Amino acid sequence: MTRLAVLLATAGGAGYAPVAPGTAGSAVAVVIYLLVRDWTFVPMLALVSVVTVAGIWAGGVAARHFGAEDPGPVVVDEVAGQLIALWGTGPGLTGVLMGFLLFRAFDIVKPWPARQLEALPGGLGIMADDLAAGAYANLARVLIMSGLVGLGW
Repeated sequence: MTRLAVLLATAGGAGYAPVAPGTAGSAVAVVIYLLVRDWTFVPMLALVSVVTVAGIWAGGVAARHFGAEDPGPVVVDEVAGQLIALWGTGPGLTGVLMGFLLFRAFDIVKPWPARQLEALPGGLGIMADDLAAGAYANLARVLIMSGLVGLGW
């Protein structure tokens, strides 16, 4: 079971990228999103829920395997968070690119309460901050794309 958990936690090995493994995990989520972007609310909710629940389990097992609270190769949290950031983007690549960049920014900065969520135990702590970053990124993307928030460009 540890091998399966590590495979899931590293998003099929993307977490072993020598540079920016979190970005590699986010890229995996973009590919998944592009394959399912036409899904309606319920199937997308199911996908995000399955990735999240599997990620909590796999992240916890992988953390014990790697001997760290939030090991670098564990990127399933980026997959789940990025899927949330992209949810509802639609077919346009502008929204996908914006969602990708916003998620990476929120994942790095970790505004309140995302950073505090990292303190949750095991796989839940690994996942929760990225789920929050994904929600922030989705909201920011929607506000920017709707014109309610301007970028000053």
